[in-house]
Amino acid sequence: MSNTPLAIGIDMGGTSVKYGVVRGHEVLYTGEPIITADFPGPKALIAEFVRCIKAVQVDFPTVEAVGVGVPGFVDVQRGLVYELTNVRGWKNVALRNELTQATGLPCFAENDANAMCFAEFMHGAGKGARNLIAVTLGTGVGGGLVLDGRLYRGSTFGAGEIGQMSIDYRGKPFVHGNPGALESYAGIGPMSQRAAALYKKAKVKVTPADCEPRALAAAVKKKDPVALQVWEEYTDQLATGLANPIWLLNPDRIVIGGGIAKAGKLIFDPLKKKLKAQLAASFFKGLEIVPAQFGNDAGIIGSAAVAREAAQT
Repeated sequence: MSNTPLAIGIDMGGTSVKYGVVRGHEVLYTGEPIITADFPGPKALIAEFVRCIKAVQVDFPTVEAVGVGVPGFVDVQRGLVYELTNVRGWKNVALRNELTQATGLPCFAENDANAMCFAEFMHGAGKGARNLIAVTLGTGVGGGLVLDGRLYRGSTFGAGEIGQMSIDYRGKPFVHGNPGALESYAGIGPMSQRAAALYKKAKVKVTPADCEPRALAAAVKKKDPVALQVWEEYTDQLATGLANPIWLLNPDRIVIGGGIAKAGKLIFDPLKKKLKAQLAASFFKGLEIVPAQFGNDAGIIGSAAVAREAAQT
């Protein structure tokens, strides 16, 4: 591990950006989070990235590459950010070139869910798998794919968008014109909205915090009827959404991370049961469904790992 090159991983989110210095899967240093709203527009935020990278280089002069995981669509070959869903102004931004020119380091841009997937495949809960689906359950539903031992990005580098797969062709309209997208049901926002609506129908007064996943998980353990219904619906939706790529790709492992996945057995036990009921025995037998290992560090570790691999090829 000590001979593994150092890389900087930057994990860009809609509200904040985390970054750190990584060797293998070991995070040696993390900087103070960058608040996205403090740097409106790509120009200001990229300038802040440059400042942070240069500051890190002072203490870690042997850093060899920089990887940035972004929440949106990326042309990996050109390092061009096509569009970010939750960050305004980021359309057709040449992120790689701007960072490379300003820092002198080889820099690479990657979709954030792909970065998480690569981290888990290389060093975490996906290590040893040949065909892997990684899923993040948070504000949205992200996904990444490893097929035949390699990160699979697709023809225009957009593969793995499991959250955009429809679970109901007559369902909720969604941002890309795809009705019934899994993310429109299984993100934190829709889950909380559903809980609030059911509590209101039951004439139970609750706060917004009571409708967040962590509070709902605690309420499930207390046999709260509304929370139980929300959880039952949620795991139904998630199982249906995951059954589709399992039928398509026949993976040997699914790694699930993100905030909602922290509910542990409350998610994994019913999910496994429901997937078993929706799959042929040959697809379910030997399929491992496991929690992600790296948690909040997955984006930093994965972005750095992508950068190291790209710099060496």
